[in-house]
Amino acid sequence: MILFRLLCRSGATGNPQPFVRASSPKRQSTIATGIFIPRSCAMSTVAPEKLIPSASLILVNECNEALLVQRSSQTRSFAGMHVFPGGNFDAGRDTSLAITAIRETFEETGLLLTSPASPQTLSKFDLESARRAVHHQELDFQTFLLRHKCVLGLESLYPFTTWITPPIASRRFRTQFFISFLPACLKEDPSGTSIGRVPTTDGGEEVQSTCFVHPRVAIAQFKKGSINLAPPQYYILETLRQLLPGDASTPEEREKLIQLSQGPFGRLVIQPRLYYDSVSSAKMFLYEGDELRGGPVGQLHRAIVKQSGMAFSDIDLQRNFDIFEVDASEACETLATKL
Repeated sequence: MILFRLLCRSGATGNPQPFVRASSPKRQSTIATGIFIPRSCAMSTVAPEKLIPSASLILVNECNEALLVQRSSQTRSFAGMHVFPGGNFDAGRDTSLAITAIRETFEETGLLLTSPASPQTLSKFDLESARRAVHHQELDFQTFLLRHKCVLGLESLYPFTTWITPPIASRRFRTQFFISFLPACLKEDPSGTSIGRVPTTDGGEEVQSTCFVHPRVAIAQFKKGSINLAPPQYYILETLRQLLPGDASTPEEREKLIQLSQGPFGRLVIQPRLYYDSVSSAKMFLYEGDELRGGPVGQLHRAIVKQSGMAFSDIDLQRNFDIFEVDASEACETLATKL
């Protein structure tokens, strides 16, 4: 069982890359040759106000690896998929989505993210016992924190886009993603205290495997069919792949991601629109700011996808604007509305 003391806001400085793209399509603009799936034809009858609030945590370690969990094949949502740890907001246990992200990460992986001010008093046994009790709702999470004087590292969580499930789904979520960074000095303590960095499963109840994996490795594994990713996880991993190229984290890289979080990207709410191109027969999700959703001519913000049943066999993210500067949410949807 692991207790993490998180880094506080970094004081390092670094200049963001002036331009970040996922791919460079040859054509500069797209003629509308396809159809949007109308909202009225969607299978879902979930009203926007009934979206399920949830949170997910992108936890990056000193090797520029992100924590992924593989959902159990028996879970109701995202069965068998590799995702970032997270879950639904619980008004009875959480007072914010940031707390949801930390609590769910604790339940699913055993990693408890605390601030440097927290005392280091919990043994692995005590932490594991508390994890099981909190997971089974036999122990209130806030009560556990107060009992052991644990202060959550909320100041070390940074918003990293919000995603709303497309209308075609029967269950729809509004998921706030956060990114956070682990201190480089944490090692497994041979004395048996609770400091370490190895995640563990919850016994298969919700999670059947856990691992830290570099974004480029995760993308390569997905392309080979070794793991299954959904478009939001692919989008975030591809973004991290470009910004964390090496195998050792630097203060400049972390500061760059914090800057990204504090700009338009961190505030971006992505509501994918399903679109079929009648010429290429391509199926794609159009994101905010794409030219087919009212963005500037030639601006691409989309994912071309291939599916096999419920699983995605391929995803090609096309994004050709500066994510540090461009606010994609400002684009109007006049063209999308007409189509």
